[in-house]
Amino acid sequence: MAVRNRYYLDYAATTPLDERALSAMLPYFTAEFGNPSSVHVWGQTAEAAIEEARLKMAQSMHAQPQEIIFTSCGTESDNLALRGVALAERERRAANHILISPVEHHAVLHTAHQLQELHGFEAELLPVDSFGRVDPASVSRLIRPATALVSVIYANNEIGTVNPIREIGQICRARGVPFHTDAVQAAAHLQMDVQQDFVDLVSFGAHKFYGPKGVGALYVRHGTPILPVQTGGGQENGLRAGTQNVPYIVGMAEAFVLAQQQAAQRATRYLPLRDHLIGAVLETVPQSRLTGHPAERLPNHASFVFDGADGNQLLMMLDLAGFACSSGSACKTGSPKPSEVLTAIGLPPEWALGSLRISMGSDTTPDVIQSFLDVLPGLVERNRTLRGTLR
Repeated sequence: MAVRNRYYLDYAATTPLDERALSAMLPYFTAEFGNPSSVHVWGQTAEAAIEEARLKMAQSMHAQPQEIIFTSCGTESDNLALRGVALAERERRAANHILISPVEHHAVLHTAHQLQELHGFEAELLPVDSFGRVDPASVSRLIRPATALVSVIYANNEIGTVNPIREIGQICRARGVPFHTDAVQAAAHLQMDVQQDFVDLVSFGAHKFYGPKGVGALYVRHGTPILPVQTGGGQENGLRAGTQNVPYIVGMAEAFVLAQQQAAQRATRYLPLRDHLIGAVLETVPQSRLTGHPAERLPNHASFVFDGADGNQLLMMLDLAGFACSSGSACKTGSPKPSEVLTAIGLPPEWALGSLRISMGSDTTPDVIQSFLDVLPGLVERNRTLRGTLR
């Protein structure tokens, strides 16, 4: 039977492009097509658009324009932060120790592992609690004179937990160790203030906050030791060579400003929907658990595990019923292995394999949430029955 309506509940994976961002982008695909590195008027126009975008993003996070480096995505920003700072700090002061949490995005985890395996760094994992939060006291205890970098995710993409970034940043600043946070998921919903948060590097990805895919940014505090990982023409203060993607950068800046300006307003709309969803799922689905912190979490984010369920199969069942959701990170969907994030917070495989993430956005209404709640309990029960049969 054909599905009448389809509902998107996977805004943590990606968001639709805001029409205002698209409108800002369009001239730079056609009439204003110049290369920003060219000296003629076409190039000057493109360069001016990039610098205006840099200024807008900087002002929205209380940074200086020259501290904003444009990249191709949040993953590249994470790579540049970790690899660039680790190599610079080893060159500068022989630092060879990296502290990260076990609940980072793979862009951080895999980069740290490569630095350890191929470049001789020691990558140490910070402990997290059952909500996936890093205790600042753990950072204080494990940081060393030889620590090149600390990296802790701002808000977790899989379980929604928000970390105490400001407190961790204060510790790192006092110890003279660069502090990076992956704010790719957080920037759509939380106020970014690089001064109050004591951060030295912050990663962003535009498509998480209603900007275009294929563009990101890295905030690098002035004076932070960092080496480029992509060399060439010297664009982006010599840290990211390559002709800049002018229309995408313009669209990202527009979307970022809107996200920051409207963060409180959006949270006010999402929070009642999120809390109603969480309460209803825990009440109507037996053997279900909320993952992530119940309060210190993203306002649009709800995530669960269901004992004895198959998360990937449940996603397909929901899709057939008209609901687009995720089993966690969009980068992990389809994997038969338990998520590292869920195992890091202590969930056994029989629970971790039955994960579900619901994330709300611009088109989510109370009726959409109720429609979802009407079908979920029956689908989980059917999923468990099928899984038991297959066993």
